[in-house]
Amino acid sequence: MPQLADRLSRIKPSPTIAVTTKARELKAAGRDVIGLGAGEPDFDTPDNIKAAAITAINGGDTRYTAVDGTPELKAAICEKFKRDNGLDYKPEQITVGTGGKQILYNAFMATLNPGDEVIIPAPFWVSYPDMVLLADGEPVAVPCMQSNGFKLQAEDLEEAITDKTKWVLLNSPSNPTGAAYSYDEMKALTDVLKRHEHVMILTDDMYEKLVYDDFEFVTPAQVEPSLYDRTLTMNGVSKAYCMTGWRIGFAGGPTALIKAMAKIQSQSTSNPCSVSQAAAVEALRGDQSFIPKHNEVFKARRDMVVDLLNDCPGINCSKPEGAFYVYPSCEGTIGKTTPDGKQISSDGDFVTYLLEGFDVAAVQGEAFGLSPYFRISYATSTEALKEACERIKRACEALS
Repeated sequence: MPQLADRLSRIKPSPTIAVTTKARELKAAGRDVIGLGAGEPDFDTPDNIKAAAITAINGGDTRYTAVDGTPELKAAICEKFKRDNGLDYKPEQITVGTGGKQILYNAFMATLNPGDEVIIPAPFWVSYPDMVLLADGEPVAVPCMQSNGFKLQAEDLEEAITDKTKWVLLNSPSNPTGAAYSYDEMKALTDVLKRHEHVMILTDDMYEKLVYDDFEFVTPAQVEPSLYDRTLTMNGVSKAYCMTGWRIGFAGGPTALIKAMAKIQSQSTSNPCSVSQAAAVEALRGDQSFIPKHNEVFKARRDMVVDLLNDCPGINCSKPEGAFYVYPSCEGTIGKTTPDGKQISSDGDFVTYLLEGFDVAAVQGEAFGLSPYFRISYATSTEALKEACERIKRACEALS
Protein backbone atom coordinates (compact mmCIF):
# COMPACT_ATOMS: atom_id res chain seq x y z
CA MET A 1 0.00 0.00 0.00
CA PRO A 2 1.55 3.36 -0.99
CA GLN A 3 2.15 5.99 1.70
CA LEU A 4 -0.19 8.84 0.74
CA ALA A 5 0.37 12.49 1.59
CA ASP A 6 -1.28 13.90 4.70
CA ARG A 7 -2.80 16.75 2.68
CA LEU A 8 -5.17 14.30 1.03
CA SER A 9 -6.97 13.90 4.34
CA ARG A 10 -7.86 17.60 4.26
CA ILE A 11 -9.92 17.42 1.08
CA LYS A 12 -12.72 15.39 -0.47
CA PRO A 13 -13.60 14.45 -4.07
CA SER A 14 -15.88 16.85 -5.94
CA PRO A 15 -19.52 16.05 -4.99
CA THR A 16 -20.85 17.46 -8.27
CA ILE A 17 -18.61 15.17 -10.29
CA ALA A 18 -19.64 12.27 -8.05
CA VAL A 19 -23.35 12.89 -8.72
CA THR A 20 -22.79 13.17 -12.47
CA THR A 21 -20.74 9.96 -12.46
CA LYS A 22 -23.43 8.11 -10.47
CA ALA A 23 -26.13 9.27 -12.88
CA ARG A 24 -24.10 8.03 -15.86
CA GLU A 25 -23.56 4.66 -14.21
CA LEU A 26 -27.28 4.24 -13.53
CA LYS A 27 -28.12 5.24 -17.11
CA ALA A 28 -25.63 2.67 -18.39
CA ALA A 29 -27.39 0.08 -16.23
CA GLY A 30 -30.69 0.85 -17.96
CA ARG A 31 -32.25 3.34 -15.52
CA ASP A 32 -34.08 6.36 -16.95
CA VAL A 33 -32.09 8.84 -14.87
CA ILE A 34 -32.37 12.58 -15.49
CA GLY A 35 -29.06 14.15 -14.49
CA LEU A 36 -29.35 17.67 -13.10
CA GLY A 37 -25.90 17.77 -11.54
CA ALA A 38 -23.60 18.88 -14.36
CA GLY A 39 -22.67 22.54 -14.62
CA GLU A 40 -22.22 22.77 -18.37
CA PRO A 41 -24.40 24.11 -21.19
CA ASP A 42 -26.19 21.54 -23.33
CA PHE A 43 -25.49 23.67 -26.41
CA ASP A 44 -22.65 22.66 -28.73
CA THR A 45 -19.55 24.83 -29.17
CA PRO A 46 -20.36 27.37 -31.94
CA ASP A 47 -19.14 26.47 -35.43
CA ASN A 48 -16.85 29.49 -35.84
CA ILE A 49 -14.95 28.48 -32.70
CA LYS A 50 -14.63 24.88 -33.85
CA ALA A 51 -13.44 26.09 -37.26
CA ALA A 52 -10.71 28.20 -35.61
CA ALA A 53 -9.47 25.10 -33.80
CA ILE A 54 -9.40 23.09 -37.05
CA THR A 55 -7.49 25.90 -38.76
CA ALA A 56 -4.98 25.90 -35.92
CA ILE A 57 -4.47 22.14 -36.22
CA ASN A 58 -4.06 22.29 -39.99
CA GLY A 59 -1.67 25.21 -39.61
CA GLY A 60 0.60 23.28 -37.29
CA ASP A 61 -0.35 25.21 -34.17
CA THR A 62 0.22 22.09 -32.08
CA ARG A 63 3.42 22.84 -30.17
CA TYR A 64 4.27 24.23 -26.76
CA THR A 65 3.22 27.81 -26.17
CA ALA A 66 4.29 30.31 -23.55
CA VAL A 67 3.60 28.83 -20.12
CA ASP A 68 0.63 31.02 -19.25
CA GLY A 69 -0.87 31.86 -22.64
CA THR A 70 -0.07 32.86 -26.20
CA PRO A 71 0.49 36.56 -26.98
CA GLU A 72 -2.55 36.52 -29.27
CA LEU A 73 -4.86 35.12 -26.61
CA LYS A 74 -3.53 37.48 -23.96
CA ALA A 75 -4.21 40.39 -26.33
CA ALA A 76 -7.77 39.13 -26.93
CA ILE A 77 -8.31 38.86 -23.16
CA CYS A 78 -7.07 42.44 -22.66
CA GLU A 79 -9.59 43.53 -25.29
CA LYS A 80 -12.36 41.58 -23.55
CA PHE A 81 -11.66 43.15 -20.15
CA LYS A 82 -11.63 46.65 -21.65
CA ARG A 83 -14.74 46.08 -23.79
CA ASP A 84 -16.91 44.30 -21.23
CA ASN A 85 -15.65 45.56 -17.87
CA GLY A 86 -13.85 48.84 -18.47
CA LEU A 87 -10.65 47.35 -17.03
CA ASP A 88 -7.26 48.16 -18.54
CA TYR A 89 -4.78 45.29 -18.38
CA LYS A 90 -1.47 44.81 -20.17
CA PRO A 91 -0.47 41.36 -21.49
CA GLU A 92 1.97 40.90 -18.60
CA GLN A 93 -1.02 41.23 -16.25
CA ILE A 94 -2.86 38.31 -17.90
CA THR A 95 -2.61 34.61 -17.12
CA VAL A 96 -4.22 31.71 -18.99
CA GLY A 97 -4.75 28.31 -17.37
CA THR A 98 -6.31 24.94 -18.00
CA GLY A 99 -9.78 26.06 -16.99
CA GLY A 100 -10.81 28.51 -14.31
CA LYS A 101 -10.05 25.93 -11.65
CA GLN A 102 -6.32 26.12 -12.40
CA ILE A 103 -6.37 29.92 -12.16
CA LEU A 104 -7.85 29.70 -8.66
CA TYR A 105 -5.50 26.90 -7.64
CA ASN A 106 -2.42 28.78 -8.89
CA ALA A 107 -3.48 31.94 -7.07
CA PHE A 108 -3.87 30.14 -3.76
CA MET A 109 -0.68 28.13 -4.17
CA ALA A 110 1.26 31.30 -4.98
CA THR A 111 -0.04 33.37 -2.05
CA LEU A 112 -1.23 31.29 0.92
CA ASN A 113 0.91 30.40 3.90
CA PRO A 114 -0.23 28.10 6.74
CA GLY A 115 -2.92 29.88 8.75
CA ASP A 116 -3.85 32.42 6.07
CA GLU A 117 -7.62 32.80 5.79
CA VAL A 118 -9.82 32.98 2.70
CA ILE A 119 -13.35 34.32 3.19
CA ILE A 120 -15.82 32.35 1.07
CA PRO A 121 -19.53 33.25 0.99
CA ALA A 122 -21.71 30.16 1.43
CA PRO A 123 -23.31 28.57 -0.55
CA PHE A 124 -20.08 28.21 -2.54
CA TRP A 125 -18.76 26.23 -5.47
CA VAL A 126 -17.64 22.94 -3.98
CA SER A 127 -13.99 23.30 -5.06
CA TYR A 128 -13.22 26.62 -3.35
CA PRO A 129 -12.60 25.38 0.22
CA ASP A 130 -10.66 22.32 -0.88
CA MET A 131 -8.29 24.35 -3.06
CA VAL A 132 -7.65 26.65 -0.11
CA LEU A 133 -6.93 23.65 2.11
CA LEU A 134 -4.57 22.13 -0.46
CA ALA A 135 -2.59 25.37 -0.37
CA ASP A 136 -2.35 25.19 3.47
CA GLY A 137 -4.85 28.01 3.95
CA GLU A 138 -8.00 28.11 6.07
CA PRO A 139 -11.37 28.59 4.36
CA VAL A 140 -13.74 30.83 6.33
CA ALA A 141 -17.32 30.23 5.21
CA VAL A 142 -19.78 33.08 5.74
CA PRO A 143 -23.41 31.91 5.50
CA CYS A 144 -25.56 33.92 3.06
CA MET A 145 -29.24 33.43 3.74
CA GLN A 146 -31.99 32.91 1.18
CA SER A 147 -33.77 35.91 2.71
CA ASN A 148 -30.84 38.04 1.45
CA GLY A 149 -30.87 36.46 -1.98
CA PHE A 150 -27.96 34.18 -0.99
CA LYS A 151 -25.69 37.26 -1.17
CA LEU A 152 -22.92 38.33 1.19
CA GLN A 153 -23.92 41.30 3.32
CA ALA A 154 -21.47 44.11 4.06
CA GLU A 155 -21.78 43.75 7.83
CA ASP A 156 -21.09 40.01 7.65
CA LEU A 157 -18.02 40.61 5.47
CA GLU A 158 -16.75 43.22 7.93
CA GLU A 159 -17.17 40.82 10.83
CA ALA A 160 -15.39 37.97 9.02
CA ILE A 161 -12.23 39.91 8.17
CA THR A 162 -9.29 39.39 10.55
CA ASP A 163 -5.59 40.19 10.44
CA LYS A 164 -5.13 36.68 8.97
CA THR A 165 -7.45 37.30 6.01
CA LYS A 166 -5.48 37.00 2.75
CA TRP A 167 -8.34 36.80 0.22
CA VAL A 168 -12.05 37.43 -0.12
CA LEU A 169 -13.50 35.22 -2.85
CA LEU A 170 -16.58 36.53 -4.67
CA ASN A 171 -18.57 34.63 -7.32
CA SER A 172 -21.25 36.48 -9.31
CA PRO A 173 -23.41 35.10 -10.82
CA SER A 174 -23.01 32.30 -8.34
CA ASN A 175 -22.59 28.59 -8.55
CA PRO A 176 -24.72 27.08 -6.93
CA THR A 177 -27.45 29.72 -6.43
CA GLY A 178 -27.37 31.86 -9.59
CA ALA A 179 -27.39 34.93 -7.34
CA ALA A 180 -25.70 37.99 -8.85
CA TYR A 181 -24.66 41.27 -7.23
CA SER A 182 -26.09 44.53 -8.54
CA TYR A 183 -23.88 47.63 -8.66
CA ASP A 184 -25.19 48.84 -5.29
CA GLU A 185 -24.79 45.43 -3.68
CA MET A 186 -21.22 45.12 -4.97
CA LYS A 187 -20.43 48.70 -3.93
CA ALA A 188 -21.46 47.89 -0.35
CA LEU A 189 -18.87 45.08 -0.32
CA THR A 190 -16.11 47.07 -2.00
CA ASP A 191 -16.65 49.90 0.51
CA VAL A 192 -15.79 47.40 3.25
CA LEU A 193 -12.78 46.08 1.35
CA LYS A 194 -11.38 49.59 0.83
CA ARG A 195 -10.89 49.82 4.59
CA HIS A 196 -8.84 46.61 4.80
CA GLU A 197 -5.77 47.16 2.67
CA HIS A 198 -4.17 43.80 3.54
CA VAL A 199 -7.03 41.85 1.93
CA MET A 200 -6.90 40.77 -1.72
CA ILE A 201 -10.02 40.14 -3.81
CA LEU A 202 -10.45 37.11 -6.05
CA THR A 203 -13.56 37.38 -8.20
CA ASP A 204 -14.86 34.39 -10.15
CA ASP A 205 -16.80 35.91 -13.05
CA MET A 206 -17.18 32.69 -15.05
CA TYR A 207 -20.95 33.19 -15.47
CA GLU A 208 -20.68 36.90 -16.33
CA LYS A 209 -22.60 36.72 -19.61
CA LEU A 210 -25.34 34.41 -18.31
CA VAL A 211 -27.69 37.00 -16.76
CA TYR A 212 -31.41 37.61 -17.26
CA ASP A 213 -34.17 40.20 -16.89
CA ASP A 214 -31.93 43.11 -17.98
CA PHE A 215 -29.57 42.49 -15.07
CA GLU A 216 -26.31 44.44 -15.49
CA PHE A 217 -23.18 42.56 -14.49
CA VAL A 218 -20.41 44.32 -12.55
CA THR A 219 -17.06 43.14 -11.19
CA PRO A 220 -15.30 44.53 -8.07
CA ALA A 221 -12.38 46.39 -9.71
CA GLN A 222 -14.86 48.00 -12.09
CA VAL A 223 -17.08 49.21 -9.24
CA GLU A 224 -14.17 50.39 -7.07
CA PRO A 225 -11.05 51.26 -9.12
CA SER A 226 -8.97 51.72 -5.94
CA LEU A 227 -9.11 47.91 -5.51
CA TYR A 228 -7.58 47.28 -8.96
CA ASP A 229 -4.06 46.63 -7.62
CA ARG A 230 -5.23 43.93 -5.22
CA THR A 231 -7.88 42.22 -7.31
CA LEU A 232 -7.53 39.09 -9.44
CA THR A 233 -10.39 39.11 -11.95
CA MET A 234 -10.97 35.55 -13.17
CA ASN A 235 -13.10 34.44 -16.11
CA GLY A 236 -13.07 31.89 -18.93
CA VAL A 237 -14.75 30.54 -22.02
CA SER A 238 -16.35 27.43 -20.51
CA LYS A 239 -19.90 28.56 -19.82
CA ALA A 240 -20.98 31.40 -22.12
CA TYR A 241 -19.08 29.95 -25.09
CA CYS A 242 -20.09 26.32 -24.44
CA MET A 243 -16.43 25.25 -24.22
CA THR A 244 -16.27 23.29 -20.95
CA GLY A 245 -14.13 20.54 -22.45
CA TRP A 246 -11.67 22.92 -24.09
CA ARG A 247 -10.34 23.90 -20.64
CA ILE A 248 -9.43 27.58 -20.92
CA GLY A 249 -9.66 29.97 -17.99
CA PHE A 250 -7.95 33.33 -17.60
CA ALA A 251 -7.45 36.23 -15.23
CA GLY A 252 -6.15 39.76 -15.01
CA GLY A 253 -4.33 41.05 -11.97
CA PRO A 254 -1.19 42.59 -10.44
CA THR A 255 1.94 41.77 -12.44
CA ALA A 256 3.81 40.31 -9.45
CA LEU A 257 0.95 37.92 -8.70
CA ILE A 258 0.61 36.92 -12.36
CA LYS A 259 4.34 36.11 -12.50
CA ALA A 260 4.09 34.04 -9.31
CA MET A 261 1.15 32.09 -10.74
CA ALA A 262 3.12 31.44 -13.94
CA LYS A 263 5.93 30.05 -11.81
CA ILE A 264 3.52 27.57 -10.22
CA GLN A 265 2.10 26.62 -13.61
CA SER A 266 5.57 26.15 -15.13
CA GLN A 267 6.22 23.33 -12.67
CA SER A 268 2.80 21.70 -12.92
CA THR A 269 0.92 21.61 -16.23
CA SER A 270 2.94 24.14 -18.25
CA ASN A 271 0.91 25.70 -21.09
CA PRO A 272 -2.80 25.14 -21.75
CA CYS A 273 -3.63 23.28 -24.97
CA SER A 274 -2.41 25.27 -27.98
CA VAL A 275 -5.47 24.39 -30.08
CA SER A 276 -7.86 25.40 -27.29
CA GLN A 277 -6.08 28.73 -26.97
CA ALA A 278 -6.55 29.40 -30.70
CA ALA A 279 -10.24 28.57 -30.34
CA ALA A 280 -10.52 30.88 -27.33
CA VAL A 281 -9.16 33.79 -29.39
CA GLU A 282 -12.01 33.30 -31.84
CA ALA A 283 -14.51 32.96 -28.98
CA LEU A 284 -13.51 36.31 -27.51
CA ARG A 285 -13.09 38.19 -30.81
CA GLY A 286 -15.68 36.48 -33.02
CA ASP A 287 -19.44 36.56 -33.34
CA GLN A 288 -21.19 36.95 -29.98
CA SER A 289 -24.77 36.84 -31.26
CA PHE A 290 -25.43 33.29 -30.04
CA ILE A 291 -25.05 34.32 -26.38
CA PRO A 292 -28.32 36.29 -26.07
CA LYS A 293 -30.08 33.53 -28.03
CA HIS A 294 -28.84 30.92 -25.55
CA ASN A 295 -29.81 33.19 -22.67
CA GLU A 296 -33.39 33.38 -23.92
CA VAL A 297 -33.57 29.59 -23.66
CA PHE A 298 -31.92 29.54 -20.24
CA LYS A 299 -34.28 32.24 -18.94
CA ALA A 300 -37.36 30.31 -20.12
CA ARG A 301 -36.02 27.17 -18.46
CA ARG A 302 -35.27 29.06 -15.24
CA ASP A 303 -38.78 30.48 -15.08
CA MET A 304 -40.35 27.09 -15.76
CA VAL A 305 -38.21 25.26 -13.20
CA VAL A 306 -38.81 27.86 -10.48
CA ASP A 307 -42.58 27.74 -11.04
CA LEU A 308 -42.72 23.92 -11.10
CA LEU A 309 -40.53 23.52 -8.02
CA ASN A 310 -42.57 26.02 -6.04
CA ASP A 311 -45.60 23.82 -6.80
CA CYS A 312 -43.92 20.91 -4.95
CA PRO A 313 -44.97 20.37 -1.31
CA GLY A 314 -42.09 21.24 1.02
CA ILE A 315 -39.98 23.01 -1.63
CA ASN A 316 -39.25 26.75 -1.79
CA CYS A 317 -37.26 28.06 -4.75
CA SER A 318 -35.99 31.61 -5.29
CA LYS A 319 -35.61 33.05 -8.80
CA PRO A 320 -31.92 33.76 -9.48
CA GLU A 321 -30.44 36.57 -11.57
CA GLY A 322 -27.98 34.48 -13.58
CA ALA A 323 -25.95 31.32 -14.28
CA PHE A 324 -27.97 28.14 -14.96
CA TYR A 325 -28.69 26.87 -11.46
CA VAL A 326 -31.46 27.07 -8.91
CA TYR A 327 -30.93 26.34 -5.23
CA PRO A 328 -34.30 25.36 -3.75
CA SER A 329 -34.89 24.79 -0.07
CA CYS A 330 -36.15 21.33 0.89
CA GLU A 331 -36.68 22.31 4.52
CA GLY A 332 -40.37 21.41 4.23
CA THR A 333 -39.47 17.76 3.58
CA ILE A 334 -37.18 17.37 6.61
CA GLY A 335 -38.66 15.04 9.20
CA LYS A 336 -41.03 13.38 6.76
CA THR A 337 -41.00 9.70 5.88
CA THR A 338 -40.57 8.03 2.49
CA PRO A 339 -42.98 5.32 1.25
CA ASP A 340 -40.47 2.62 2.31
CA GLY A 341 -40.24 3.98 5.84
CA LYS A 342 -37.02 6.01 5.74
CA GLN A 343 -36.96 9.41 7.39
CA ILE A 344 -35.70 12.46 5.52
CA SER A 345 -33.34 14.08 8.02
CA SER A 346 -31.08 16.11 5.71
CA ASP A 347 -30.78 17.45 2.18
CA GLY A 348 -28.45 14.51 1.54
CA ASP A 349 -31.29 12.14 2.42
CA PHE A 350 -33.63 14.07 0.14
CA VAL A 351 -31.41 13.92 -2.97
CA THR A 352 -30.72 10.23 -2.30
CA TYR A 353 -34.49 9.67 -2.16
CA LEU A 354 -34.90 11.52 -5.48
CA LEU A 355 -32.22 9.45 -7.17
CA GLU A 356 -33.11 6.02 -5.80
CA GLY A 357 -36.87 6.40 -5.94
CA PHE A 358 -37.52 8.74 -8.85
CA ASP A 359 -34.37 8.68 -11.03
CA VAL A 360 -33.56 12.38 -10.61
CA ALA A 361 -29.92 13.25 -9.89
CA ALA A 362 -29.35 16.55 -8.04
CA VAL A 363 -26.64 17.70 -5.62
CA GLN A 364 -27.20 18.10 -1.89
CA GLY A 365 -26.81 21.56 -0.34
CA GLU A 366 -24.38 20.26 2.27
CA ALA A 367 -21.76 20.03 -0.50
CA PHE A 368 -22.10 23.79 -1.09
CA GLY A 369 -21.92 24.79 2.56
CA LEU A 370 -25.56 25.68 3.23
CA SER A 371 -28.39 23.31 4.16
CA PRO A 372 -31.16 22.21 3.77
CA TYR A 373 -31.05 22.95 0.04
CA PHE A 374 -30.19 21.18 -3.20
CA ARG A 375 -28.80 22.37 -6.51
CA ILE A 376 -30.41 21.80 -9.87
CA SER A 377 -28.68 22.69 -13.12
CA TYR A 378 -31.17 23.73 -15.81
CA ALA A 379 -28.53 23.46 -18.54
CA THR A 380 -30.35 20.50 -20.04
CA SER A 381 -33.29 20.06 -22.38
CA THR A 382 -36.60 21.72 -21.52
CA GLU A 383 -38.39 18.37 -21.87
CA ALA A 384 -36.02 16.66 -19.44
CA LEU A 385 -36.35 19.51 -16.94
CA LYS A 386 -40.15 19.39 -17.05
CA GLU A 387 -40.15 15.63 -16.50
CA ALA A 388 -37.61 15.95 -13.67
CA CYS A 389 -39.72 18.57 -11.89
CA GLU A 390 -42.81 16.39 -12.25
CA ARG A 391 -40.89 13.51 -10.68
CA ILE A 392 -39.74 15.77 -7.84
CA LYS A 393 -43.35 16.78 -7.23
CA ARG A 394 -44.43 13.14 -7.12
CA ALA A 395 -41.57 12.41 -4.71
CA CYS A 396 -42.65 15.24 -2.40
CA GLU A 397 -46.30 14.20 -2.54
CA ALA A 398 -45.33 10.64 -1.59
CA LEU A 399 -43.78 11.77 1.70
CA SER A 400 -45.81 11.49 4.87
